[in-house]
Amino acid sequence: MRARNERVALGALVVATLLAWALVPAHPNYDSYYHLVWGRELLDGLTPTFEAYQAPTQHPLWLVVCAAAGLAGEQGDRLLVLLTALAHVAFAWAVYRLGRAVLRDTPAAVLGALFAGSSFALLLYAARAYVDVPFLALVLWAAALEAERGPHTPRTLGLLTAAGLLRPEAWVLSGLYVLWAARRDLLAYVAAAIAPVTWALVDLAVTGDPLWSLNATSDLADELGRPQGLEEAVRSFFSFLGGTAREPVAVLGVAGAVLLWPRRRERPVQVLAGLFAAGTLTFAATGVAGLSVLPRYLTVPAVVLCVLAGAAALAAWRARRAVVVAVLVLASPAVAWFAVTRLDRLDTELTFTRAIHDDLVAVLDVPAVQRARRCGPVTLPNYRLVPDTRWVLDASQREVGSRSARERDRGVALFLVGEKPARRYGRAAGASPRTNQPRPPLRRIARRGALVAYAAC
Repeated sequence: MRARNERVALGALVVATLLAWALVPAHPNYDSYYHLVWGRELLDGLTPTFEAYQAPTQHPLWLVVCAAAGLAGEQGDRLLVLLTALAHVAFAWAVYRLGRAVLRDTPAAVLGALFAGSSFALLLYAARAYVDVPFLALVLWAAALEAERGPHTPRTLGLLTAAGLLRPEAWVLSGLYVLWAARRDLLAYVAAAIAPVTWALVDLAVTGDPLWSLNATSDLADELGRPQGLEEAVRSFFSFLGGTAREPVAVLGVAGAVLLWPRRRERPVQVLAGLFAAGTLTFAATGVAGLSVLPRYLTVPAVVLCVLAGAAALAAWRARRAVVVAVLVLASPAVAWFAVTRLDRLDTELTFTRAIHDDLVAVLDVPAVQRARRCGPVTLPNYRLVPDTRWVLDASQREVGSRSARERDRGVALFLVGEKPARRYGRAAGASPRTNQPRPPLRRIARRGALVAYAAC
């Protein structure tokens, strides 16, 4: 009966996700648009432009996925969003399975999956096709199967290796897993090394530097003025956890950890603890390595808190049902306001980014803009809309550029107007505001929404 109910629930989630994807169009983020561009370059037999101005870090498996999405043509970006939306369902289901194995309680596991799946940050990642979503799905499925069925090194390392080709945090998970479960198995050590070695080989083949991703990521953090260093990682740790899991859920998660302490020697509990420890360790390592200190690097520990929060919430309900009911009744207006606010915030963000994308497509389609492209490249104020433009135009690195990297006096120059578009896309850290201000010999030739096109020949 439980299996049947689970299949029905999973089917309903998939259908709801497909409807949301169809009814609320969204587009990939900056990093994923670059991977789509690189994937299309691969399909054209070209070397991916990893060394483009302020390009993001390449992720080998995501590059393959985006190349496959590129086979769908100009709809490849929407196909990629569908993939990450479905990956979010797989992630939430893995959280449920992990919670059920660790907590030995289906309602608590459902609560944990609900807490994780409804996170504003993670929903936004899914809607904007962040690589983090399939990464989390793979990591959580590895943990769930390990907690449910006991040690199975090939299966677990296979999932973690795939995750390690999406994000390097999984390298630490693979290494710790081998030390914990297969320390005498030489093949396990070889398997744990596949992802970092593959990453280095891709960097070497494309750029000639096997450490390109590490060095370029650190240099980009310096250029953009992003927070870096171990001190910043320590200072941001709790706020990032609370921001991703949400503060009330994080507090419940701490309470859940206390409840599970007597069972700390059980393997499923150790799997959960290992996820938290490995995620925390890699977050600290990003600070030590001089990489950007970002909330995305703490998603795994935040999900662990969501699982633990499910245990604490259900324990409180069962122990003091009348008190919990009273608290829920009193807090219901605040809870409802919080939920509506978060949903409204998500809708506002997706509406804004969709409008910018639609304006970009529309202005690039204006005949006068197409004619002016013969005079020179399309340029933008900074790096932020460069991969989007390259994807829309199916253009090379020479045909689309950033004025914060190099001023051009010929071709099409796009500018952002309006306070929010100019703040988000017209200005960037380290770039002069002058790059979003037209100057002679440019003349205005078109406007679509927040984007204005100028040209000079």
